[in-house]
Amino acid sequence: MIMKMDKRARAALFRTRCTEALAEAGMSQAALARAVGVSRSTLSQLLKGEAPRLPGAQLLGDMAGALGVSADWLLGLTDRPERAAQLAEAALSITQAERALIDDQIFAWHREAAGYKIRHVPATLPDMLKTPAMLHWEYAPHLGKTTAQAIGAAQDRLDWMRGSGSDYEIALPFDELAAFVMGTGYYRGLPLDIRREQLEWMRELHRQFYPQLRICLFDQRRMFSAPVTVFGPLLAVVYLGSSYLAFRDRERVQAITGHFDGLVRAALVGEREWPEHIAGLLGEMR
Repeated sequence: MIMKMDKRARAALFRTRCTEALAEAGMSQAALARAVGVSRSTLSQLLKGEAPRLPGAQLLGDMAGALGVSADWLLGLTDRPERAAQLAEAALSITQAERALIDDQIFAWHREAAGYKIRHVPATLPDMLKTPAMLHWEYAPHLGKTTAQAIGAAQDRLDWMRGSGSDYEIALPFDELAAFVMGTGYYRGLPLDIRREQLEWMRELHRQFYPQLRICLFDQRRMFSAPVTVFGPLLAVVYLGSSYLAFRDRERVQAITGHFDGLVRAALVGEREWPEHIAGLLGEMR
């Protein structure tokens, strides 16, 4: 709720913020007067006069536009100088998506959130937990670099995760892992030896990293989830296939965090049951 402000105090704040905006923009009062189409004396009365003057709506809008700030900020109605469109752009962005964790944008988000818990619902299996053979089978046709570079980059990401200080909580659809084990659907044509090696590698990484790394399986028929990653309180990213939809405003980040936590609470296989479940799947694959 905006506190009611005396006109004299609001006029003083208006003058202060106009002066700050002029300095930030590197603009003189004469240049601002020309930009908004008023005389220098008129502008001077607003900015230096002792009487508590405020501009009319038209002049206020023109001044805010010329200075690159919001009219609300000039009047003291907000502490954010950005205009509404700039705030919206900062809160929501759409970024082109690559096919894997080796994408530099994804890695930049991981580094930004170092030390925070990272919650992740992957599109397939978690990229950072994939074997070189799995990465080669899945991504070689799509990557703009050699397979060796891609595998090396993925290893670098995993090595970074070891020392990042972040906790990783991963929620996988139960049926996704079942399709992987059977080699059906998306994983049709994936050789059995690669699938077995992948499961053994995921079990080993869980052993090495737990409790920093926690994995659970949820029933997608009960609670559906799009691929999403929540980088602590900073950012929530939804994977659309060809792009990432990234949210930075607190309300949406909290809402997506709540969605993820709901998946964990309703998990069919919890983090403690994960090793035993993987052992059972490996036994079935024999």
